[in-house]
Amino acid sequence: MSKVKMGVIGIGHLGVHHCRILAGLPGVELVGVCDVNEAQARKFARQYNTAAHTDYRDLLRQVEAVSIAVPTPLHYQVAKDFIGYGVHCLIEKPITPALEEAEELVRLAQEKNLILQVGHVERFNPAVLEAQKYTKNPKFIEANRLGPYDPRVSHISVVLDLMIHDIDIVMYLVQDKIVSIDAVGAKVLSGFEDIANARIKFANGCVANISASRVSLKKFRKIRIFQQDSYLSLDYAKPGLKVYQKKQPEVTSLKDIKVLYPRLAKMEPLGLELQHFVTCVSEGRTPQVTGEQGRDALQVALEIMRKIRTDG
Repeated sequence: MSKVKMGVIGIGHLGVHHCRILAGLPGVELVGVCDVNEAQARKFARQYNTAAHTDYRDLLRQVEAVSIAVPTPLHYQVAKDFIGYGVHCLIEKPITPALEEAEELVRLAQEKNLILQVGHVERFNPAVLEAQKYTKNPKFIEANRLGPYDPRVSHISVVLDLMIHDIDIVMYLVQDKIVSIDAVGAKVLSGFEDIANARIKFANGCVANISASRVSLKKFRKIRIFQQDSYLSLDYAKPGLKVYQKKQPEVTSLKDIKVLYPRLAKMEPLGLELQHFVTCVSEGRTPQVTGEQGRDALQVALEIMRKIRTDG
């Protein structure tokens, strides 16, 4: 099988890892990397024995697929240009800053029959992959994602920076229509929301309470899932998973509850995500996180931001 000719656009905090992983995948020929910082581009081009570029348009005719890890405001134009040249795209989350831009990328990719995958990397977290096997009709979900302030993402709300991960995971687990959203938040360190909380209710009655903050000294990434007869506690960061299950219909003591510690695959989520993208390109498969799903997560995130700004 021939290798997929790929490029990495944007070699910043995340892009460096895209370079590292793609350069090591047997099914990939990394034909070029691009960054507006020429020294950065040359450094990683030398490291991974590929070509350096400062203008992504130099790669339009050279690649079959690209990984786009530029700042969010640039996602739309970069992806649109590559899609226009028939190139499959993996775009880091959020897909775009504006819903109209996301909808156009989805439409263009559909028209050209191209893979458009969005980098919601937690979908490939071993704890999430394992938790899915035990999740059935959740009744209540609580997600908390906290971390230190990072000036790199001060140009967007914490909702688009951090919370959108859990928005996507919750929508993935519940698989039903959202009927209401309530949200609160505040600016603390930047000109956008640095802390936010959203309460999302689904048509089937499930309620999700999602909190995100970049005003924390330590990273904290956990989600808890409550459902009939069981409760799941998932740590994204370790990663780790505990499953608490009733042994019998009536619980009279802790002895009536069994605790499972599922064994998790020791795999890097980003590695799994990029390998999945390459496989989808090679075999014409539908990606685990489609452009439509990335757009839907963005739509919910933007509604949460609207609620914060109008109701808060």
